[in-house]
Amino acid sequence: MSADANVPVLKNEDSPRGFAFALTAYLLWGFLPIYMKAVAHISPPEVIAHRILWSLPLAGIVLIVLGRTQDIRVALRSPRMLAMAALTAILITVNWGTYVWAIGAGHSLDAALGYFINPLFSIFLGAVVLKEKLRPAQIAAIGLAGLAVVVLAVDSGGLPWVSLTLTISWGLYALLRKTLPLGPNQGFFLEVLILSIPAFFYILYLELGTGEGHFYRTGWEDTALLLGCGLITAVPLMIYANGAKLLKLSTIGIMQYIAPTMIFLIAVFLFKEPLGTARMIAFPLIWAGLCLYSWSMLRGSRGR
Repeated sequence: MSADANVPVLKNEDSPRGFAFALTAYLLWGFLPIYMKAVAHISPPEVIAHRILWSLPLAGIVLIVLGRTQDIRVALRSPRMLAMAALTAILITVNWGTYVWAIGAGHSLDAALGYFINPLFSIFLGAVVLKEKLRPAQIAAIGLAGLAVVVLAVDSGGLPWVSLTLTISWGLYALLRKTLPLGPNQGFFLEVLILSIPAFFYILYLELGTGEGHFYRTGWEDTALLLGCGLITAVPLMIYANGAKLLKLSTIGIMQYIAPTMIFLIAVFLFKEPLGTARMIAFPLIWAGLCLYSWSMLRGSRGR
């Protein structure tokens, strides 16, 4: 998933243009495992470093076109804003790193499960951190997600750490990102700007220090794939950021299941990952929880 998939939505009605933007972004995120599988022979840290570095110029061009560079100047002069952006940057790096490793190591189903659980974890965070009142259906949905985790833990003899790492890192990122007083494009640029410094020196170390880098060393295919990491990171995010402004929160809430559903289908039918008994129990529990969550959200939206 991308960096700003939980930006606040202020629109009270849906726009066909907004729906087209959001659908495009979610489809691109849904097909992302295929790209990540293509770079699975490259170490996850190197992939993430290139993902960060090549996202920076694209995000910068967007800010120049939109005329939002002044926001970055203000942020760079604010130690508090820089500290907040550094924290969200660390969380999104953990999320990206876990995702890239999971796809390459044959744990795409665990990645899908993590992103299915995420909306329910966000509700839990809202109740614990923001003291939001939970409706009975939401409590039941969280309980079903917890039961699914227990089933997987009992089956494997330990916690499903890939799914939980993706869920927790993304949930905390989304929560903290909303407190950063910057728009989605500006916030993303600031995060990759902060991360680009260690990413650049890590790539330099691989290319010149150890000679183990894949950029311009192992053929044009690897070079093209690493350069493309910027595109597959920044483009869906920027498309989404424009679409989210034109859609209701409830619409976005339902559409966010598109990407993990596609990851699930790709994992089972393309990557041939085995479901197993525990997963065949856990996934329906999660889906039942998501149905309860969606029903509760839509009911609340109609009430408002």
